[in-house]
Parts: sequence; C-alpha cells; structure tokens
Amino acid sequence: MNSTHQIYLAPFQGITTHTFIRVYSAHFPFISKYYTPFFSKIDHDTRLSSRKEHELQQLGAGLPEVVPQILSKDPAEILRFARICKSRGFHELNWNLGCPFPQVAYKKRGSGMLPYPEFIIEILDQVMKSMPLRFSIKCRLGYSNKDEILQLIPIFNQYPIHELTIHGRIGRQLYSGESDNDMLAYIKPLISIPFVHNGDIFSLEDFKTVSGKMPDNTKWMIGRGILYNPFLPEDILHERTDYNRMQKLHSFTNDLYLAYRFDMQDRLTILNVLKEYWDYLVNFFEDPQKVKRIIKKVKNFDEYEEAVKRVFELPIL
Repeated sequence: MNSTHQIYLAPFQGITTHTFIRVYSAHFPFISKYYTPFFSKIDHDTRLSSRKEHELQQLGAGLPEVVPQILSKDPAEILRFARICKSRGFHELNWNLGCPFPQVAYKKRGSGMLPYPEFIIEILDQVMKSMPLRFSIKCRLGYSNKDEILQLIPIFNQYPIHELTIHGRIGRQLYSGESDNDMLAYIKPLISIPFVHNGDIFSLEDFKTVSGKMPDNTKWMIGRGILYNPFLPEDILHERTDYNRMQKLHSFTNDLYLAYRFDMQDRLTILNVLKEYWDYLVNFFEDPQKVKRIIKKVKNFDEYEEAVKRVFELPIL
C-alpha cells in the first residue's frame, strides 16, 4: 500500500473524547490527525467554561496531532476560539460545515450554511484576515442537493485553506443512503487546495474501491469504519489481516474502561459513554446483536466487566 496515505479520525460527539484518543492512539498508532467533537458558544476572548477548558487542555496534553473543531456562523467567535487554541498549543482549527442534524442546520450552522455561498464568503473574508492558525474546513456535498458543492469550490479555492474535507452525502441524508464517491471523484480535480475524502470506508475492500476512483488521493478521514473496526487504519496502511486480534482488542477495551473510570472518577455515567462506543464496536463481532444485548443490560461496573468477559468468548469476523 502507498506509504504516503494519511488517515484522519473523524469527530464523534460523546465518543472521541481526550480519553478515547489517548487510549486508542496508544494501541493503534496509525492515525495522522484526530479531530475533536465541535466546540460552540465561545463567548469570552481568553477563557472557556471550566468543562470546555478541561477538555481542550486534556486534548493538548501530549496526545498525537489533535485538531479542535468549531461550529459557528460568527466570524468573531471563530477567531476568538482560534486565539484560545493557539494559546493552548494547537496548530490548526477546523470549521464544521458538515453537521447534518436539523437542530443545527435550521440555524444556518453546519451543513445548513452550504446553500448560502454569499454568507460563507462574508465569514471567510473576515476570518482569513486574522486567522492565527492553519484553517481547515469539513463540509458535505450540500444540504439540499449535491450540486451545492459546485458553487462552493470556486469560493474555497480563493482562500489559503489548509485542507478541505468533503463528506459524500448531503445534509438532509444525515447518515442514510450511500456516500456518493463518484461525485467526490468528479469534484476532486476542481479543488486547488489539499483535499480529504470522507465517507463510507468500512473495510480494506471499501478503501481499495474508493481509492481506485481517485488514485492520486492520499488523505482520508474515516469515522464509523474505525469505530466498527479499530484495526482498519492498520489494514489500509499495511494490509495486515492475517493474525488473531482478539487479545489486542480485549486489551484496548479494558484500558479504555480503566481510563474512563480514572478520568471520570468512577461515576456510573461512564457506562453510558462506553455503551455508546460499543454500539459501533459490536460490528466487529460475528453476532453484533448478541453483543449489543449483553452490553446493554449492564448497570454497574461489576456487571460491565462480566459482560465484556462474555463478549470476548464470542467469535469475531
């Protein structure tokens, strides 16, 4: 496999926390960049709320390259957060123009801003003049239809944007249907800034199919595929699919559990965080629904530990 490929982990609200990134990167050191779940409501020039400040400081504490993400339609707020991130040692800020959820999009934020190119121009004109960090954008093909991206590409090309990540769905799809990789391959030559592909890579076979459509592409953002299969980046970069992975996966999930117990001071809400991750990880096993039923029932730490022990006695794919 081409050794120049770079794989980025997409942000997942509630899952890709500093705890998850720290533990995952220790077990699976194949990700070039980790993107944080979005920050919003940045209403002070030099500080954040205590919860946001703690998360940002932990994300910058000796982890691999982490890119904070901002969800905003306010140029002043974007620059405010950029200055805070720079002061905390970060090198890049990502602007979220991809969030598809109606409660966000209806407020002309996330993918809800994509049908309004003049609004995006207005924001970029103000932001790029004073941006103290590398500035990247994550978006979709559009909100209502995929042709919206054709109006946006000439706009993005005018600015010194560090990277442009495009997810192959429109906002109205949420995560249903398939990623339009043919459309992504079509628009890639139109983009003059570094391009990052995002959408529906769940296996090495998926990667080979998609990369065959754009053989010169080297940057790939993957989300659910990595949550389903933590070994996927290694598979893509090294094509290693021929060894027993149960022990390593068990070690990873155990370390993640212990790290959350430490970081969250043994609060039982840890179980909700872990269950949310297991909703994706069950797909690594031969019988995902059985694994899901076992994990879903747990109500305390002893039950969780026993459930995980049972799960790792089951076959994997």
